[in-house]
Amino acid sequence: MIQTHVMPQLHTKNVEPVHLLEQHLLRQCKQIEEWFLAEWQKYPPPVYGSVDLRNAGFKLAPIDMNLFPAGFNNLNPNFLSFAASAAKKNILNMMPEAKRILIIPENHTRNLFYWENIKTLQTILENAGFQIKLGTLLTDLEAPLAITLLSGEKITIHPLLRQNNQLQLSDFIPDAVLLNNDLSEGIPDILQNLHQLLMPPPELGWSERLKSEHFQYYTKVARDFAKQFDIDPWLISPLFRHCGQVDFMHQLGLECLTINAEILFEEIEKKYAHYNINHPPFLVVKADAGTYGMAVMTIRNVNELKSLNRKQRTRMSMSKGGQPVNRVIIQEGVYTFEVVGSAQAVAEPVVYLWGDCVVGGFYRVHKERGTDENLNAPGMHFEPIAFSQPCHEPCKPVEEQDACKNRFYLYGIVAKLSMLAAAREIYDQVSKIG
Repeated sequence: MIQTHVMPQLHTKNVEPVHLLEQHLLRQCKQIEEWFLAEWQKYPPPVYGSVDLRNAGFKLAPIDMNLFPAGFNNLNPNFLSFAASAAKKNILNMMPEAKRILIIPENHTRNLFYWENIKTLQTILENAGFQIKLGTLLTDLEAPLAITLLSGEKITIHPLLRQNNQLQLSDFIPDAVLLNNDLSEGIPDILQNLHQLLMPPPELGWSERLKSEHFQYYTKVARDFAKQFDIDPWLISPLFRHCGQVDFMHQLGLECLTINAEILFEEIEKKYAHYNINHPPFLVVKADAGTYGMAVMTIRNVNELKSLNRKQRTRMSMSKGGQPVNRVIIQEGVYTFEVVGSAQAVAEPVVYLWGDCVVGGFYRVHKERGTDENLNAPGMHFEPIAFSQPCHEPCKPVEEQDACKNRFYLYGIVAKLSMLAAAREIYDQVSKIG
């Protein structure tokens, strides 16, 4: 049974850097909110997103950012009202007259956990006052399809129609379209050159977007923030490099991996020495586009890259939807020293946002994985984070904050920095299109 109140223990002796960081930022929380407000005015945030974080005690950093988040069903149901109010605010900021919204989900109709996510998303938006219908990009669907959820409830997806460069259903013309499909296989013709608002822009789908580009934006955002508030940006930002023209099955381009891995290991070792960190550095190599934890591997020394076996190369060669992997990001590995329960299962926080508002999250927990491994893998489960108040509004005296709220506040700050990086991505993308 999923718990509704869980706070993992931070199971490491190296907690001082992050503890001091959260205290330092809490003292400046009003100035931080003013800084974010000024940034959002220049770069309007995406409609929604989720950010995967890792807390090593000596460092708290994002390791991934999804602009088409699934998993809304894993949020704490007691706090979905925050999501509804934040969704309403941010959608109406984009389109003040919006009343009817069409959600376009992923195509995998057999994943009932995913459809629970869509049901929760629909509920959030209906509670925000919008009329909601579900369309689908499935081209062979000719009539509405009812899907029975694990909870016993039903949702109905409808075939899409396109007329006069706008999407509609037979009895529903939406004001705006919300994409919950990451478009890994490309932007279909039916979504091209529409006159409706598409949220997020389809050009930010994984067929077009790269993780390495996002983290270039994030690195700049983290540096701007760090300079403004007098912190070391490394504490909130993973080092990374990337390689194109990689073919794992034919072992082409792997020298790029080894060269960049050697550079990263050297950079990380210098930081670890500076902060007296006694853990061995590690790297994570993953597909430069895509989700669902596919095409990801942990590297603990460069020699591992020189001796990949066929199973490893096969696993790294394809991502979601069978898309070939020919670009990878090589990211500084961030330990997760948060553990849950008597089994001390490792956990990592995933934070959800509607626009500029943090609305909740959950811990991804995996009993079979280690502190330096990818937790987004079969066998994981989720524990909703019990936000006792919106974690982006903690402006009380520091002595009144307990450890849970402090940690949640820091989660929220780093997640919003990642969202701001995505906002700058979208701003530049729209500028190119325009």
